[in-house]
Amino acid sequence: MQAALFIPCYIDQFYPDVGLATLEVLERHGVDVVYPEAQTCCGQPMANTGCVDDTRPLAEHFAALFGNYEYVVCPSGSCVAMVRNHYSHLLHGEVLERLQSRVFELCEFLLDVLGVQHWEGSFPYRVGLHQSCHGLRELRLGRSSERMEPDFSKPRQLLEMIDGLQLCELQRPDECCGFGGTFAVAEEAVSCMMGRDRVADHVRAGAEVLTAADMSCLMHMDGLIRRQARDRRSQPELRVMHIAQILAGRPAPSFEPGRH
Repeated sequence: MQAALFIPCYIDQFYPDVGLATLEVLERHGVDVVYPEAQTCCGQPMANTGCVDDTRPLAEHFAALFGNYEYVVCPSGSCVAMVRNHYSHLLHGEVLERLQSRVFELCEFLLDVLGVQHWEGSFPYRVGLHQSCHGLRELRLGRSSERMEPDFSKPRQLLEMIDGLQLCELQRPDECCGFGGTFAVAEEAVSCMMGRDRVADHVRAGAEVLTAADMSCLMHMDGLIRRQARDRRSQPELRVMHIAQILAGRPAPSFEPGRH
């Protein structure tokens, strides 16, 4: 099986190890991974800001670059949701239909296409799973396609396969972290308040590591975690890892002095 790897621009620039971990996970399951080097942004930031004319060329480029692959896999629910659910405003006909049926978020690809039922490796930590809005509400990464089930999601199903990993039960497992891309800029105070609420929920649940299928949400919450630690002159309460890094066998990062 061959799949093209689509790496979101913010992962490419700020969190390259998430892209490498995604590659390792796919290759471990026998996927022949191709990385089209001409790839760029999917256009989501421009679309969120209402700049449709600036988004369309990016969508057309994405379609031209990825349209002929059997599968396209991406470690970001929000970028996949952009292609699958919002390119309908930018593309039409066969090109659109082909993309919508072939672009997958990493967790759903592992479960729905590869049929993964067992996972090698261990991760001896208490883990809090944040379910991003795009994954939960737009890609519907719950067990049922007819309804959302925030207590049982595809990322959670994969995490439950890992030896030694203890999932923490949150009080509000389906709540937004407040990032929302440009929302975090336009409504900074509201965004930060929502993010701090989510972090507090994970801390109350006893999590040591906070994970998600969207690095953008994790970036937002990690920034808040580090700022709170700086203000309190203490170590951060949580470590942050993308689910691809956990699946690839990365150890939880240590708290390094001076990095908070």
